[in-house]
Amino acid sequence: MKAKKLYLKFADVLAKFKRNEVSMNNELEPNYDFDKIVNMIETRRNNAYKKVNEELISLYWDFGKYVSEEVNNSKWGNKLVEKLAEFMKENYPNMKGFDRSGIYRMKQFYETYKDNLIVAPLVRQLSWSNNILILGATKSMEEKEFYIRMCIKNNYTKRELDRQIGSGYFERYMLSDGKANQSIAKVDGDEDYPNTRILDTYSLEFLDLPNHYSEYDLKKSIIANMKDFILEIGKDFTYVGEEYRIQVGNEDFYIDLLFFNRELNCLVAFELKIGKFKPEYISKMDFYLEALDRQEKKNDENPSVGVILCSDRDEKVVEYAMSRSLSPTMVSEYKLKLIDKRLLEKKLKEITDIVDENNKD
Repeated sequence: MKAKKLYLKFADVLAKFKRNEVSMNNELEPNYDFDKIVNMIETRRNNAYKKVNEELISLYWDFGKYVSEEVNNSKWGNKLVEKLAEFMKENYPNMKGFDRSGIYRMKQFYETYKDNLIVAPLVRQLSWSNNILILGATKSMEEKEFYIRMCIKNNYTKRELDRQIGSGYFERYMLSDGKANQSIAKVDGDEDYPNTRILDTYSLEFLDLPNHYSEYDLKKSIIANMKDFILEIGKDFTYVGEEYRIQVGNEDFYIDLLFFNRELNCLVAFELKIGKFKPEYISKMDFYLEALDRQEKKNDENPSVGVILCSDRDEKVVEYAMSRSLSPTMVSEYKLKLIDKRLLEKKLKEITDIVDENNKD
């Protein structure tokens, strides 16, 4: 009888397991629900993004107000803008948008919305890129409000907003209905701010963190795309890891991408550098290859090889790094069976151009 009960209990657990209702090893384990924790983290993170964007737009608003009032009231007149642009360049060289044209744009921004108590609070919910686009591409206040509300409701990027304005959506709607804002839901403070989940370059420079973050994001994007390309086009390449850790002494080092080439029977390390090629990059790669050969290479494998990818604004450079112990014959074989430099340079340029274009949104 006991055996039958145990069998029935086991059958019941097995059925639940097949229905993905319970793990066989965790039948009695409570169902941990961490949704509240996820919500807690995401809410605070989104609030931080919103706050950064709101403070940035408030800065541009106050800056525009200051310039507007000083130009109208002081003896400096428009000469104030020239002096202010020089001051910003000298004291805040990394902050984007504070040249002569940018300062005039802030002045225009303030003067356009300062008397509109309905629209003025809404502009702080848009990224500066979208605010600039609406400011320059629309005519009436009604049209501006229409696109501002559309941005907030639909979380538009700059590219999506530009597409809507370029298609004449406002004009088409007015011809069909005549009441622009009926189609746009009223916006309250709980809506997500458009284009602020990923901080744009204006926000990064406002926080005085442009170089580290923008370069890091660019590098990560290029590496992810390059990995897919190598696996797609590279014959006999097998993926090993990204940011692959090697330890030398008590210090850790990380290789951007590591593959194994079955035909060459060796590890292949890829390193991406943002900027012009420097000779010291070869020395650093030699250091990585030596560590790989000591720690990771198996006895029957050939010495590791490195590929350095340099992405500069004007040119893309690819260089190979190989062990000095390789014979000229082996060096020729490596170069023949690795992905051609010209193909890698062409792909690197293509990926970088795409990433740069997306970052402009």
